[in-house]
Amino acid sequence: MGVAWLFPGQGSQAVGMGKELARRYPRATRVFEEANDALAIDLRALCFEGPAEELDRTANTQPALLATSIACLRAAEEAADGLGAPRLVLGHSLGEFTALVAAGVLAFADALRLVRTRGELMQAADPTGAMAAVIGLDAYVVARALVGTAVVVANDNAPGQIVISGPLSALPQATEALKAAGAKRVIPLKVSGAFHSPSMRAVAPALAEAIRATPFGKLKYRVIANVDAQPHEHASDFVTLLEKQVHSPVQWVASMRRAAGEGATTFIEFGAGNVLTGLVKRILPDARTANVSDPATLKEALDLVRQDPHREPG
Repeated sequence: MGVAWLFPGQGSQAVGMGKELARRYPRATRVFEEANDALAIDLRALCFEGPAEELDRTANTQPALLATSIACLRAAEEAADGLGAPRLVLGHSLGEFTALVAAGVLAFADALRLVRTRGELMQAADPTGAMAAVIGLDAYVVARALVGTAVVVANDNAPGQIVISGPLSALPQATEALKAAGAKRVIPLKVSGAFHSPSMRAVAPALAEAIRATPFGKLKYRVIANVDAQPHEHASDFVTLLEKQVHSPVQWVASMRRAAGEGATTFIEFGAGNVLTGLVKRILPDARTANVSDPATLKEALDLVRQDPHREPG
């Protein structure tokens, strides 16, 4: 009944991302040129050549992923001579900023500068924080097991795949409680803070100031927000939602189910890797999925979209 565009967040990055599409599609090439100009750093070289330890720094990762996702989208638009209008647009954490670029709310250069600031703030906010992936339990079971610890649910990514966040010193107690509740594994993540947890509230005032200083346009497409898993039609909603998002859990399962309820049956992920399409298949087993990260996956994604008899014209 319709196509939803998806944009990934931190953790999807990999050295070489966007390179092949930029080599083949001029519109993707221009994205990286514009990113270099906007940030006055060689973001293109960081994405294409690394080094990985620099790409993995939060302040670099966030603009790099945003640029790569928009390059993937622009390459698809060029290859298809225009994509059909999506029914909905969604992004996971950082990817929500990318979604707002795709939906016309944020200018690309403004969004790059905003997420660079966001990354710097998050990187500096909580050096004692940590995150971990919990395998084998659903969010409500995880939340119940964490009662009495300082750790919280950060991302409800898929049934049986939850991310938790909190002080590094509290993770052993949380891990014991989760294993007692039936978790198959609790896997520490390589991050520099307790993202999407109360410890990120310290980021909120400065982030809110940066958001309010950024021009917002009108929404061309509805965007489902991480914080409330609801579709929004007014760009002004995101002034508050983006600030809340940094210290609130990402409601990805509810967002995907809401997208399906709104008529989305095909989900196309634009950006490095295929993390989000993998999550979609776990949440909505009957959904059709594709990702656009290189020329081969671009062709597969366009073939899928063209087969959709219900896609909406651009």
